[in-house]
Amino acid sequence: MKKTITNYLKLFLLFCSLQSCVSKKQVLYMQDINVTDVSKVFSSENFFQENDILKIDVTSLEMKASLPYNKGVSGNTMLNSTDLMQLNGYLVSKNKTINFPVLGEISVEGKTTKDLEDALKQRLESEGHLIKPNVSVRLLNAKITILGEVNMPGTYTFTENNITLLQALGLAGDLTIDGNRQDIILIRVADGKRITTKLDLTSALWLNSSYQNIQPNDVIIVNPNSKKVKSAGLIGNISTVLSIASILLSTIILIR
Repeated sequence: MKKTITNYLKLFLLFCSLQSCVSKKQVLYMQDINVTDVSKVFSSENFFQENDILKIDVTSLEMKASLPYNKGVSGNTMLNSTDLMQLNGYLVSKNKTINFPVLGEISVEGKTTKDLEDALKQRLESEGHLIKPNVSVRLLNAKITILGEVNMPGTYTFTENNITLLQALGLAGDLTIDGNRQDIILIRVADGKRITTKLDLTSALWLNSSYQNIQPNDVIIVNPNSKKVKSAGLIGNISTVLSIASILLSTIILIR
């Protein structure tokens, strides 16, 4: 009888060990990509959204003449702080406008940073405000939220004009071993619409889609794989099951 129980426990331990395994196909990224693969990079434009904070710098041949078109004092080293720059930036209103010095209310709807730079430069020059002005626009509060099976979930800010999906996941410390690389949810708000899509990182097809690059305010959710889901049931973590089974096996061996 004792031998029969011992054999059952051994089978149970073997079953649990198999359950804890994750196959190679579930872990490796972009498995269908060639060793050398040359393809066109898909570029996407990021349009301004409500509550964006913009840093706009204006210069011209006459530096003193451009001062009224700038916020703050450019020589103040404290402005290197992102928080201070945000407080001194231009907040995009609900109507997709900003209140710009001298020029007044300006619409940024449907514009990228390059579009706004060109529009401001054209107005400043054509309306006789400045001679040969140069305008630089930068988004200060670009952020993304990454949740689920990553090593460091949370909300992250970035200062680049564009970052890729892989770079975003890198900010969160990459997926855990329990992350389902075939079930990545990306939530994006654009033009007043919420877009939800699923991505499969084990395939390289998503590289040629509009989701290769991350847009500000995107939300990335990494769902758990089947192993993690199963271990989250009533019996708890698989390591707990193995520990209990090991204790039972040891007890039976001792009392034989």
